[in-house]
Amino acid sequence: MSRDEQMQQAKEAYLEEARELLGDLEDALLELESDPEDRELINRVFRSMHTIKGSGAMFGFDDIAMFTHELETVFDLVRNDELRVTSELLDLTLKSRDLILEMLHQDGCHASTCQGESERIVARLRGFLTQAGKGPTGSTADETDVEGPEASGSTDELSTVYRISFKPDARIFLTGTNPLALLEELAELGNCKIVARTENIPRLEEMDPVSCYTWWDMILVTSRGREAIHDVFIFVEDDCELTIQEVETVNPDDVTHVGKRLGEILVERGDVNIQDLKAILKQQRPLGELLTQAGLVSSQGLEAALTEQEVMRDVRAPRMEHKEAVTSIRVEAAKLDKLGDLVGELVIVQARLTQLVTQRHDPALASLAEELERLSDELRDNTLGIRMLPIGSTFNKFLRLVRDLSKELGKEIELVTQGGETELDKNVIEKLNDPMVHLLRNSIDHGVESPQARQAKGKSRKGRITLSAEHASGEVLIRIMDDGAGIEPARIRAKALEKGLITADSALSDDEVLQLVFLPGFSTAEQVSNVSGRGVGMDVVKRGIDALRGVIKLESVPNKGTSVLIKLPLTLAIIDGLQVEVAQEQYVIPLSSVEECVELDRFKSNFGENGEMINLRGEAVPFIRLRNWFDQQGALQAIEQVVVVNVQEQRVGLVVDKVIGQHQTVIKSLGRVYRELDGISGATINGDGTMALILDVQALIGAAVRNAVQCEGTQPI
Repeated sequence: MSRDEQMQQAKEAYLEEARELLGDLEDALLELESDPEDRELINRVFRSMHTIKGSGAMFGFDDIAMFTHELETVFDLVRNDELRVTSELLDLTLKSRDLILEMLHQDGCHASTCQGESERIVARLRGFLTQAGKGPTGSTADETDVEGPEASGSTDELSTVYRISFKPDARIFLTGTNPLALLEELAELGNCKIVARTENIPRLEEMDPVSCYTWWDMILVTSRGREAIHDVFIFVEDDCELTIQEVETVNPDDVTHVGKRLGEILVERGDVNIQDLKAILKQQRPLGELLTQAGLVSSQGLEAALTEQEVMRDVRAPRMEHKEAVTSIRVEAAKLDKLGDLVGELVIVQARLTQLVTQRHDPALASLAEELERLSDELRDNTLGIRMLPIGSTFNKFLRLVRDLSKELGKEIELVTQGGETELDKNVIEKLNDPMVHLLRNSIDHGVESPQARQAKGKSRKGRITLSAEHASGEVLIRIMDDGAGIEPARIRAKALEKGLITADSALSDDEVLQLVFLPGFSTAEQVSNVSGRGVGMDVVKRGIDALRGVIKLESVPNKGTSVLIKLPLTLAIIDGLQVEVAQEQYVIPLSSVEECVELDRFKSNFGENGEMINLRGEAVPFIRLRNWFDQQGALQAIEQVVVVNVQEQRVGLVVDKVIGQHQTVIKSLGRVYRELDGISGATINGDGTMALILDVQALIGAAVRNAVQCEGTQPI
């Protein structure tokens, strides 16, 4: 790999890291709004800014570095209790965060609009410096940064002596890092002595001009604390060996303080071991021996002094801090997708091998096939586990949406999240973002009332929207609940009638009326705004959830609030399916929808006006004959099989010729021509190389019901 390629790779890594840091910065700022005195949140904000600034300067994003430097200066005042966190400061910081993100997307901010916004924000930031009493507006951020403990604090404050060893990786220059810049930044923290260690520099003919062979030992006296030192090296900590040892805390007024002896320092630094030091010291006569021989000290007095010396040495022995081992790595999403595809192919090959072994009846081959099946199952589970991410990362993104939109609409709304640790496939999470945004905007605009309206109803001025997630029976349940005005079914019915979406004689229950909001073109807004009123949004939500093979259900109580329930599969890659056969064609029914399998005697068991029902332990269950649905020819069998599925708490039977059994199913997308087929969500490859269609049970039942209504019950569904 050439040097240019390495630099480009490092630059891309910075861009990805910066986006993550900006996400973390936004989360911290939103949390800080509810607890402005939280020191950990303030430090978290400052560290994110500091890292973005330092890394940006390394990789040529000078405009980002300069802009973030101004922002960092203000939050340094907050960190030092010289400035309070206010709503105005948080609004400006969030705007700054958005601007930095725009700069990253533009590969540096050169557009006039972007630059103008940057100048306006910087002017307001410097206003905070003036407010904090940091001199005239013209004073620069550099002057604030350089101000060390000797300039800002009193001369009698306690200082700590730190021993620092900084050994950069030999290839650190290729990441764009200049170690000398880090040393200069460290020197600004206090009184710093630096010793360059050059013993690793090779002979000239062996030297690589792009490698770093020098490392540094430093002694720093500062009152800024260990965290300030760590911040200097925070964006190179993975590319160096760094140790920070606290030697001792020194009070300048303590005239009794005595420094350590040379031997102690050499041992503590690791330059000499204690055994070698003792061997050298034995070559001279100990002081205690000289004193006792001269009769100046008794042997008992010498023993007591030595005991005290030993105790003090133990108490003051420094504790080395070991850097934690790296427990995670960054992997491109495309590589995970490729790994998932390969595992899917392996599952198909394993199924083919199992079928071949069954035909040959070879015990040795059967044993190997079983072992391969066990390993492929374990590999599949681990691969799917790698693709699983906590949904809380998506929930956190919506905090900003709720905050900004509620302010725009003049409402007071609190977003509460629950079950953020619930894991879901990364592809599902990515595709879930847009439907969730539409639902939240709808809750904020239509659901939660204005503070005045809520107060008039006896509610608190601040509304609440709750986002929750949980696992249930191989699915993830996501709920969006608000405590707003709720939905009046009569109003929905009137709007649907007005727009021609239903007829006046449509017999719909209240629950069915509520589902009308998912129809294209439906809206209850009286006028079009930048938030709603165009009749798009909820139908987009419905299509998005359907594309994820999910189910969405709306419930509402007038004056109490509205709840939206979304049921989603854990993954879109591999599912457990029940394989069935109809007229010698094979189909797969997702096992998560299956309740049970029963036999159907078509001459005795079915009843109803057109023979479309079965009696299942006293319950009338409608059924769909897949042979008729897919227009398959051939005579019906005397005894058929009924696979009972549960869709939206409704039990329906799917009549098939034969139930083959449960199999792992690798989902393959259908071509563009077949994507709109009712009741089909994909395909899979069987063990014998043939293809089986995967049924979309919910869409299949919905289409069957619509057909039955159109036929007015003249034909069985």
